[in-house]
Amino acid sequence: MDDDKPITEQAMETITTAVEATKDAAVTAVKKVKKAAKKVAKKVAPKKAKKASKKKAKKAAKKSSKKAAKKSVKKTAKKMAKKATKKKKKAKR
Repeated sequence: MDDDKPITEQAMETITTAVEATKDAAVTAVKKVKKAAKKVAKKVAPKKAKKASKKKAKKAAKKSSKKAAKKSVKKTAKKMAKKATKKKKKAKR
C-alpha cells in the first residue's frame, strides 16, 4: 500500500478491485453454467421427446385396440342375433 495516500482511499481502491474481480468471476461462472446447461439440454431433450412419443403411441394403441374390441363385440352380437332369429324362424316352420 502507498504511504502517500490516506488509508480510506487505499481501502476504497482495494474494495473496488475486489468487487471488479468478483464481478468478472461471476460473469465467467454464469457463462460456464449456461454452456453446461445447453449441453445437458441437448442430451436430455431427445430422450424426453422419445418418451413422450412412446407414451402417445401407447395411448393411441390402447384407443385403437379398445375401438377394435368394441367393433368386434358389436359384430359378434349382430351375428349371434341373426343366428338366433334364423333358428327361431326354422323352429316355427
